[in-house]
Amino acid sequence: MKTLIKNGTIVDPANHIHSKNNLLIADGKVLAFTAEEPEADVVLDAAGKYVCPGFLDIHMHEDPYDAENDRLIPDITLSMLRMGVTTAIGGNCGINTVSPVKYLDLMDRDGGAIHMGLLAGHTSFREAAGHGDKYTAIQPDELKKIAAMTQEALEAGCVGVSFGIRYVPGVSMEEMVETARGCKKAGKFVAAHVRDDAEFIFRAVNELFDIGRALDVPVQNSHVGSMGGFGQMERLLEMMDRCRANGMELTGDCYPYYAFSTRIGETTYDDGFLERYHTDYSVIEICDGKYKGQRCTEAMFRELRAEAPRTITVCHVMKPKDVDMALLHPSIMLASDGLMSNGQGHPRAAGTFPRFLCNYVKTGRLSLDAAIAKMTAMPARKLGLSNKGTLRPGADADVVIFDLNKLQDKATFEQPNLPPEGINYVLLNGQIAVDHGKTVNDRLGRSLRK
Repeated sequence: MKTLIKNGTIVDPANHIHSKNNLLIADGKVLAFTAEEPEADVVLDAAGKYVCPGFLDIHMHEDPYDAENDRLIPDITLSMLRMGVTTAIGGNCGINTVSPVKYLDLMDRDGGAIHMGLLAGHTSFREAAGHGDKYTAIQPDELKKIAAMTQEALEAGCVGVSFGIRYVPGVSMEEMVETARGCKKAGKFVAAHVRDDAEFIFRAVNELFDIGRALDVPVQNSHVGSMGGFGQMERLLEMMDRCRANGMELTGDCYPYYAFSTRIGETTYDDGFLERYHTDYSVIEICDGKYKGQRCTEAMFRELRAEAPRTITVCHVMKPKDVDMALLHPSIMLASDGLMSNGQGHPRAAGTFPRFLCNYVKTGRLSLDAAIAKMTAMPARKLGLSNKGTLRPGADADVVIFDLNKLQDKATFEQPNLPPEGINYVLLNGQIAVDHGKTVNDRLGRSLRK
């Protein structure tokens, strides 16, 4: 099948392309750029619109697994698709919703809303090895099990290993290095939610850098805005620049919101968090459950920590200046860190990519080409994916067509899964998945293995 996208302005930062051209797609691949209008089975008129590679989200939290019916439950991936994401990487912060080998197999068996790759999550393997206490050190036999499970996941196609160091205070440097040792031979990377944030961020990122040095592997510093976005960002970015200048393949990601999200039972909210953020309980917004939409009191906080620890929260504490500084830095790519449960959570899961274009490109703070690069070419390069994040001939025909003038993210903290306006079409493998905001095919995605 052939599809012609005509009259649009094609923006492909990976190949330094920004011009009006027609794009011809055949059998799921980009066939050619052309000034002509060859015959095609499907013709999409993109006059007045931008045509670019499908967005790639390198940091999100994948759909859950329904064990009773042996299937993945589509939730966050549907929101991703509607905001132009065609490929995403789950398994971040050390957490997989099910064995990553099984998840990838289910994607190939059933399809999904988007293409999904996974990191092998250390925390999930730690628990699978029989160590449920996140505050204590593991035993040598447990470490052998973790290393073996991680190696199996890497061999099955996981793109790297992720750590949620903050969420597992008992983890040691030895445990992390041995867990991720297979990344070196496989040419894969390590990503981490570092051990601490705010004024303690600097020693925490040094620990991550030490993992990269010990293994000589690429490193991804996860969601830097929610880790150093409390007045530390300038110094944090300087540290990252020094490491990169001295030879480390180091990048980071950030989302364009000034509030982070996590479950109320996580270690982020362990004793001392109020002092660390110089705040009170009212900065915490409850996203689901019986207190949904309410700001916390001490009584609510203690009740939910004890009785409903998986309650999703949003914490409004980050400094806008710091988050903006990160997003404008050339080494920081865009990522949502999206997490949803039954359509509830932080609006970043449904609004990150259009919000970024609206708040940084339409306001003149960043060029369109630089912004699209942070959403396509940069994460594709980090992942070593030559057929994603570009529209060169032979690349996968994952495409977004949008009207920048009409683009607007609609997701809010009250309604976090509302789709954006202004995205005309989203194509996966050359087939239309979203048509003017309406999902028309949510089974085009497949596993992404490396």
